[in-house]
Order: sequence, then structure tokens, then C-alpha cells
Amino acid sequence: MVAETWTAVRDYTRETMAQRAIPAVALAVADAGREVFAESFGVREVGAVGEITPDTIFGVASVTKGITALAIMQLAEAGRLSVDDPVVRYLPAYRTPDAAGARATTLHHFLTHTAGLPPLASRFFALARATADDPFAALRPAWIADHPPLDNADDLLAYIAELDFVPLGAPGDYFSYCNEGFALLGAIIERVSGRSYTDYVQANILDLLGMTRSTFDRRPLTGRADVAALHIVREVAGERIVLAAPQPSYVPLWYPAGGLNTTARELLRYLEIYRTGGLSGGARLLSAAGIARMVMPHTAGGGPGASYGYGLAVRQDYRGVKLIQHGGGSKGIAAHVLVAPERGYTAAALTNLAEMPADRLALAPLNQSLGLPLDTPFVGYGTATYAPERLARYAGSYRGGEGTLLVAAVQDGQLVVRFGGQELVARPVGDDGVVLTLPSGESYARFLLAERGVAWGVAVGGRILPRHEEMAGV
Repeated sequence: MVAETWTAVRDYTRETMAQRAIPAVALAVADAGREVFAESFGVREVGAVGEITPDTIFGVASVTKGITALAIMQLAEAGRLSVDDPVVRYLPAYRTPDAAGARATTLHHFLTHTAGLPPLASRFFALARATADDPFAALRPAWIADHPPLDNADDLLAYIAELDFVPLGAPGDYFSYCNEGFALLGAIIERVSGRSYTDYVQANILDLLGMTRSTFDRRPLTGRADVAALHIVREVAGERIVLAAPQPSYVPLWYPAGGLNTTARELLRYLEIYRTGGLSGGARLLSAAGIARMVMPHTAGGGPGASYGYGLAVRQDYRGVKLIQHGGGSKGIAAHVLVAPERGYTAAALTNLAEMPADRLALAPLNQSLGLPLDTPFVGYGTATYAPERLARYAGSYRGGEGTLLVAAVQDGQLVVRFGGQELVARPVGDDGVVLTLPSGESYARFLLAERGVAWGVAVGGRILPRHEEMAGV
């Protein structure tokens, strides 16, 4: 990549930050394993002195899922487990309203988000103690019944077992993003290895990769000068304000789903294994066959052209190039990692404000090398036309236990959607899909139709939200 590439990337990054008031971005890129760009932009904390560096520590949220999947695959190669084993072999207390489905659920289903669990409210109670005095914590919606905190995997298993919900389908039928599955994979790692999840990952992944600045426990990071503060957005007198909100929310139960804190540079060491087939810095983390299984598109999910492997999203054809990637989002976190093996490309983009386009920042240098505009999106959705009677099949209220609510209604021949605090006119794009233009960018939603009936759910944000008839319309 030539110098002009990086000038354009810097300009694009700064423009994106200015448009969205992002406090800080760290971006690192490697070409065939050699770091070719590692720069930082902005400040660690709004209103405070201190610029970030490529070695500043950020939370990466669900980017952690690839680490958890890697640990499972290591144990599989050691003969300690198989991804085709039923979950109940290691977690006998795993129960759902579909008893047969629970018994048939395998580690593969957890790894691919295809266990059939709808979005559950577990995270509100798993993170309850950590967020108890946090004024910026996400609030539990009124439709979710209160519950004592969930402190460990046994608590989580008991909570799932007591819930009354309709599974999305049999294991393997549908992709719906599921943090509970990865939290329970962490418990399986502990029970099989005889070590805590963090101890296992430290010894078998982070230490081998030389990721010395990476950690799961954010508490020791408090007050350090090389850590990006978390931020949130609030509306004050009609003005969008970005505020520091430093209290961490992850707890050990949820670490396997999204608890890693690391740097853009250190992520390049981790990503290298997906380019080389398991090697990084002279250490072999997994066999080439194991890596190939992780990055295989096991299930469609997440939108047109998107698939999912084991803890990793896969796009088989982006302008003729295969992409292996994952995003992460939580309070004060928007992160994205990206690998294009055929191009020798690895990148990590980290920000300290949620719902920011870290994915577009990680993609921009690759776009430049492919001769594309830097802001070329992962997918172009196009347009379509839906008859009014078809739009009527989508109308209704859909909600998930994590607090997500989508309400759709037909108004003047258009589908109007309330989602993410916005009221939007949906743009039809075909195959029962629509695009919603949110402040954070375009979001794809696909309505799931019962045979000759109305939609029973909508897939949005990687999750399937079931229909709830009792809720009011727009």
C-alpha cells in the first residue's frame, strides 16, 4: 500500500469521527503479517488531557467470541471434547421449554448462534451487580420481569430453565445472535480444562500471542493513562452530547461473550492466525484444519451475503475477496476486526463510543487497495417494490428480551418502522427485506413469514425478534 493510501485513510477516519463525534479511534493494519499502519486519533476521554496511541487499551466486546471459539477448538484438537457433542454432556442442567431440542443442542449450535434461543433478558441480570450504581447502564424494559442477579453459569442455566418462551425452531434451523450460548461455552471450557476461562485463555492464547496488554478484568485499568474511557451519547436540550461513562459492565460470567480489553496492535497478532492457518509470531494456536472449520460459512445470517462460522462472521465474496470478521458493541465500545486472507490483509478498528461504524473504518484501507472508494459498504442492498397487501403482513410489534423493540405499520402505502428510538420509513430491498437508515448507518431487517400468514418474526441486528401481538402500533 502506497503513502497516498494512508493519507486518504487518515482523512476518512477524521471525517467519520467529526461527523459522529467519536472521541477516539485506534486503527492498525498489517500486510502479509507486517504492520503497515498503526495510528490513533482523538482523546482518551472527552474534556480531559491525553491523546490515545495504537497501544491504548479499548474494550472490544463481541470480538471476544472468536477467542472463545478458538479455545473450544483447541480443546477439540486435544481430544477433550467435540463440537458435535451435546451441550448436556458438559452442562446437564441445560434445559429449555423444548426438552428434546435442548438435548439435541450441540456445541456447534452455540458456536454458530443456531441453538434456537430467542433473545433473552439474561444480560440484565448477569451484569446486574456491575451496573447497580451506573447511571448510564441500559435500563431493563418494563415487559421483562425482574430477577435476582446471575453470578455464575449455574445461575444462568437455572434462569434459562425457568423461562417460558417459544424456541425459534429446532437447533440448526435459524441464526439468531446469542450471548448466552457463548457464556455457556465459557463454562464448558472451565469444566473441561479444569481452569477458569480467563486462566485458560491467558495461558493458551494471549501468552502465546504475546498479547501482554490484554486483559478481561477492567478494574485494574481504572485510572491508567493508557486506557480509553468509555463514552455514551445523551440528548441535552435537544443537543447531542458525548459524555464519559467510565464504569465497566462486564463480569466473569459474560467474559466469554464479550469481555476482552486489548489494543489495535495486539489484535493484529491474534488475527494473523486466520490468515496463516493457525500460526502467529512463530506460535501455532490451532491446526490449519481447525482454522478452516472456524472460518467455514456454517450458517447464513446477518443479512444478504453474510454467513457465520465459529465465533466469526464470514463474507464469501466481497468484490471477489473472502472476508473473515467480527464486530463488537457495548456501552462505550464499537470495535471491528477484519481479515482478507487472499490479500494478506488484517485490520483492527477500535472506538470508545457505541454504535459507531468501526466496521467501515477497518474496511476502508482494503477498499483503497481494491481500487474502490473508501466508503464502499460491505453490501449494496438495491431497491424493490412490495404490494400493500404484502406490507400488511409485516405490520406488528416484535421484541426481544435484550430490550430491542421494532414496531411496523403501513401508512400511506409505506412501511413505517419504530426502531432504535427512531421512526423511519423502511426501504424495501427484496426477499421480504427492508433497509432502515439509522444515525449509525444502514440496518437490514428481514421479515420471516408464516406460510400464507403474517410475519412471525423479524431478523434485525443479527437477532430474530418474535412477534408480540399485544403491543401497540406506531
